[in-house]
Amino acid sequence: MHEILVLYYSHHGAVRQMAQLVARGIGEVDGVCARVRTVPRVSSVAEAVEPAVPDTGAPYAELQDLEACIGVAVGSPTRFGNMAAPMKYFWDGTGGLWMKGALAGKPAAVFTASSSMHGGQETTLTSMLLPLLHHGMLIVGLPYTEPDLLNTASGGTPYGASHVAGVSSDQPISEHERKLCIALGKRLALTALKLARP
Repeated sequence: MHEILVLYYSHHGAVRQMAQLVARGIGEVDGVCARVRTVPRVSSVAEAVEPAVPDTGAPYAELQDLEACIGVAVGSPTRFGNMAAPMKYFWDGTGGLWMKGALAGKPAAVFTASSSMHGGQETTLTSMLLPLLHHGMLIVGLPYTEPDLLNTASGGTPYGASHVAGVSSDQPISEHERKLCIALGKRLALTALKLARP
């Protein structure tokens, strides 16, 4: 069974919920399953403050997860129109994989959540695409053939799935957002499976 890495960072839980929906979409494709992983927070002090293993949720990602999987979905909340520092820190440590071209030719997709409708979702998605493109990955987005992309009044972009979480991060994922997360996972899985076959 081929695996696709669903790699996320979530501060208030919305991106974690989206990761689970993307994984659900991946699971709808025969012969593929999701490997869900997160990244630890970045400490502002010199010594590590996060436990070696998370107390709850997905395990922390390792570079081997990127190599072992046939594709990757990356999710992060917006931070002033950019990916969150913990996700950026993780990708900054992938130079060894870049040197040997370990991710070149693998498909990748991105997803995000923000507090407001205009909280930088599209720039966050494109910021996550940059390291993936440098690695030579093939980008999978959401085409307008997905009816929910045309009809959403909340999150959802052609660059990837998104969610408007609200100022207090208490807005549930809308039906359109949910369907787009699942569609993104399914589209990524179908693409990865085609590329993985000889």
